[in-house]
Amino acid sequence: MVYKTKQSESIERLLRENCGRHLTAEELYRLLQEAGESVGQTTVYRHLDKLCAQGTVRKFLGGDGGACYQLAGSDESCRTHYHLKCTACGKLFHAQCDFLDTLSEHIRQEHGFSVDGSKTVLYGLCETCAKREGKDHDAHA
Repeated sequence: MVYKTKQSESIERLLRENCGRHLTAEELYRLLQEAGESVGQTTVYRHLDKLCAQGTVRKFLGGDGGACYQLAGSDESCRTHYHLKCTACGKLFHAQCDFLDTLSEHIRQEHGFSVDGSKTVLYGLCETCAKREGKDHDAHA
């Protein structure tokens, strides 16, 4: 049996309300504070760890060591596709792409290795940040 506290229910509610987004613990803490909930930042981290261990929440690790979270049932396709993380703004994007699906299948067939899309993140600049930084962002170049 999974024991639910007011804090874990509040965190789950915020993740549900922000379905499709991947939120950091800091963002969740800020949203809780804005909602008038008296939850400490350490409590947010502790409850996120518990929810991840229960399988209720998925944790995505970034190359910068940071993590973001999403309800496990909120987007089941997360298990089957890659993610793209902008190294400038930190936003995490879903990459549903036939080419990447073909790459995963090639890796499975040719190398006997199954890629876990829920843990696969490619790093680079999103279009907005590339424009802001004046970088060429022509995907066909």
